[in-house]
Order: sequence, then C-alpha cells, then structure tokens
Amino acid sequence: MTNPTIAFIGGGNMARSLIAGLIGQGTEPSRVRVAEPVEAQRESLRQDYGVQAFATAAEATEGASVWMFAVKPQVMRSVCAELTERARTERPLAVSVAAGITSSQLDRWLGGDAAVVRTMPNTPALLGAGITGLYANARVSPAQRDTAQAVLATAGDTVWIEDEAQMDAVTAVSGSGPAYIFLLAEAMQAAGEAQGLPAATARQLAAQTLLGASRMLTESGEPADVLRKRVTSPGGTTQAAIETFEAGGLRELVAKAVAAAARRGGELSAAND
Repeated sequence: MTNPTIAFIGGGNMARSLIAGLIGQGTEPSRVRVAEPVEAQRESLRQDYGVQAFATAAEATEGASVWMFAVKPQVMRSVCAELTERARTERPLAVSVAAGITSSQLDRWLGGDAAVVRTMPNTPALLGAGITGLYANARVSPAQRDTAQAVLATAGDTVWIEDEAQMDAVTAVSGSGPAYIFLLAEAMQAAGEAQGLPAATARQLAAQTLLGASRMLTESGEPADVLRKRVTSPGGTTQAAIETFEAGGLRELVAKAVAAAARRGGELSAAND
C-alpha cells in the first residue's frame, strides 16, 4: 500500500498526534483527510497541517484506502453504521484506536469481511514518545500490516499482539499506564513537601527523576531489576525505601490495579456490543 490516502474519523488529540507524525515524516497533506464535526477544530487541522477536513465521515472516507477510527468507543457503532455500504464496496483497511472495541465488533459493524487492525496507543504519543499495541485480523494483508504499523510508528514504538485477548492487558499496562506514573509523581511530590521541600522543588525533583529513570530503562538495555539493584546500596537510603515498598505490598497492588484495568476493558467491549 504505497502512499495510501488515509481518512481519520475523528480529529481529537490522538488523531492530531498521528497526523502531525505523518506530515512530519513526509506524507503529502493531500493524502490525509479528516472527519471532524466541530468547525473550529476542522479549521485548526487545515491551518496546522494543510490536510483536508470535512464535517462527516462519509466525505472524509471518499477515495481513502485506510480508515483510521479515532472516536470514542461509545459512538463507534453509530459511526460505522454511516459507512457500512461504502466499506462493503471499497474494502478499506480499518484501523481503530478505540479502547475495548474488538476487531470482530468493528468487522461486523462495517458489514463483514473487513480488514481490521485494532490498536491501543497511549497519551505519550502526543509527544512522539508513545507505544502502541497492534492486532490484525485474518483479512489484513502483509502490506496492510506494514501500513498500519507505519502510521502508528509516527507516535512512538509499536508491538504486534498475536492473540487479541491480550489487548485488554496491553490497555491495562501501557494504555492506562501513564496515569500510574502520574500518580506516583503526585505521591513523590507530596512526600517531598511533607519532608519540608518547597512544592516547586519537590515537583521538579519527582518529574526529572521519573524522566531520567525511564530513559535509563529504555536506553541502557538493562532489565528493571538489574537497574534497581544497581542503585540500591546495602544498608543505604534506597534500600530502606525499597523495603518499605515491598512490606506495603506494592507488587501485589500493581498486579491488582492492572487486572482491574484489563477487566474493565472487557466490560467496555461488552457494553458497546
């Protein structure tokens, strides 16, 4: 699928981040079409990226071989209903970034026999630093897989999932994961303030520490447990903190939280069926 025309259905933050990545990597703006019902946002998309923006999905998908569904899960079914006949005729590649919507649901709502790639990006994609899990149904060709991956790779790393049942786990670990880090940052800042640090100083210390640790984790190639042990001197301050985390059941609590998020992903799928 060389230089496909891509239609984004929904022009929100995630769509904008992907559009920015595509244009930044050399995609011709004329090959990007966006359906966005809010006039001000349509005009912003036109001005910022030079793409074609339309009020309806029917207009945006005309002539497009790749349809990027970037709408809320609650409206996905109704959006697909507007496009069913065109999907049956034109057989586009349908790519979804909606949490909890399965490939079989999207296939069914588009009239059946659809090539569907289900994805789960996360919010760091807005900075080009995200990661996306992707799952392709059996009707997606190798060329279409490459196309879907190329689009999502503009927002960060990608990883293919071969068992769609694992997509709820992807959502729980990485899709929801940034909020876990933000919660940890909140807690670290509050603890620093409780120790007498000014709020601004505590915030800067927490944020930069998390950034630096994340870079070490991604750039060093070392596993997390090795890096942790390397900075935990026996009998030192770090060991005292780590022992407190372990005694408080941090690992078990994280496992429960991820399991709860994964379970909720399945519930969202059932609720929107």
